[in-house]
Amino acid sequence: MNDFMYYNPTKIEFGKTKENKIGQYIKESNIKKVLLVTGTGSIKKNGLYEKIISSLNKYNIEYEEIDGVVSNPLLSRVNDGIKIAKEHKIEAVLGVGGGSVADSAKAIAVGAKYEGDVWDFFINKVQITEALPVFTVMTLAATASEMNGNSVVMNDETQQKYSIASVLVNPVVSVINPELMATVSQEYLAYSAVDIIAHSIEVYFTATDHPNFNSRIVESIIKTVIETTEALLENPNDYDARAEFAWVAIQALNGLTPAGTAGGSFPNHMIEHALSAIYNVAHGAGLAVVIPAWMKWHKEQNIKQYTRFAKEIFNENDADKGIELLEAWFAKIGAPVTLQMINIPREGIKALATNANALAGLWGMDEAYSVETIIDILEKA
Repeated sequence: MNDFMYYNPTKIEFGKTKENKIGQYIKESNIKKVLLVTGTGSIKKNGLYEKIISSLNKYNIEYEEIDGVVSNPLLSRVNDGIKIAKEHKIEAVLGVGGGSVADSAKAIAVGAKYEGDVWDFFINKVQITEALPVFTVMTLAATASEMNGNSVVMNDETQQKYSIASVLVNPVVSVINPELMATVSQEYLAYSAVDIIAHSIEVYFTATDHPNFNSRIVESIIKTVIETTEALLENPNDYDARAEFAWVAIQALNGLTPAGTAGGSFPNHMIEHALSAIYNVAHGAGLAVVIPAWMKWHKEQNIKQYTRFAKEIFNENDADKGIELLEAWFAKIGAPVTLQMINIPREGIKALATNANALAGLWGMDEAYSVETIIDILEKA
C-alpha cells in the first residue's frame, strides 16, 4: 500500500425528513444569505421546494435563486449564478437536486470568489484557492458530488466537458433522504447504477498498485449496486434498497476507494465526456456504451485484475466472460450498450476521439490515449 492523505470534511445528514433541517445546518455555520441552485422544476412539483424555503425562512436565512440546471450542466448557467452571487453578496451556495445541480453549485462557489473567467479553473490555468461554502440536498444518487470536491461542467460554446477538483468545494453538509429519490425514473436509475460502477472500476483496473483491501471495497460496491438496482426496478418504493443505493453511491467517489493505490486514471470518464459534450448524451448512458468497449481494449494490460473481477462479481473464471456479463447487465437494466443506441453514427467517432484526446492532454493521459487509440476503443462500441 502506498502513502496517502485522506481527508473528507463533508458532514452527511442521512435519513427521512432531514431536508426540513437544512436551514438549521446552514445557520450552524453562521451563514445568513445563500444562493439556492435548482434544476428544471421537479422539486416544485413534488413539494421539496416548499420544504427548503420553509426551512430557510424558519432560520432567517436570506436567499436568492437560480434554476434551470440541466443534466449536463452548462457553463453559461454557472456564469449566471456567479453574477447573482457577486451582485447580492452571497455567503454560501445551496444546491437542491441531482449531481448536475451540486456540480453547478460548486462551480458557482469557486467563480464567486474569482475576478476572472471561472473556466480558467477547468483548463488548469489557475488553481482554486478560495470558494464560498457549499451545501446540498440530494434528489438523485449517482455522482457522489455530495461528498467530494469534484465539479463537471460543459462549456456550451466550445463543446468541452471538463472538471475541477478541490476540497474547498466539498459540501459542508449534505442531506441524503432516500425518500426524495423514490420518483427517479427507471431510465435514470439505470444510468445512476452505471455511473457508480464507473467510479468504482476506473482505478480498480488502471492502478499499477491496487491493494486487496481496496479491491474488496470496490467489489462490494459493485455487488451492492447490482443487488439494489434490481430490487428497485422491481419495487421503486423499497426504502432499504434505496437507502443502500444512495450510501454506496457516495462511497464510490468520496476518496475512499483509491486511498493507498498508485497509477490510477479515469479513461472511461475522459472518453464519455466527449459523448456528452457533442451529442448531449446522459452521462450514465454514455458510460454504459464506453465501459464495455474500453474493457475489451484494455483487459490485456491488467488481465489478472479482469479475471478477479469476473470471479468476484459474476463467479466466472474468464476475463472475457466478466466483461460480457457486465455489458449484458447494463442492457438488462435498460442502459444502452452501443453508439447506435444513443444515436451516434460511426462517422462521428473521429470528432469524439479528437474531443476526448484534448481532455486526455489536460489530464496527462494523452500519451496512452491518442486520437487513434480512442477511435479504436469507440469502434468496439
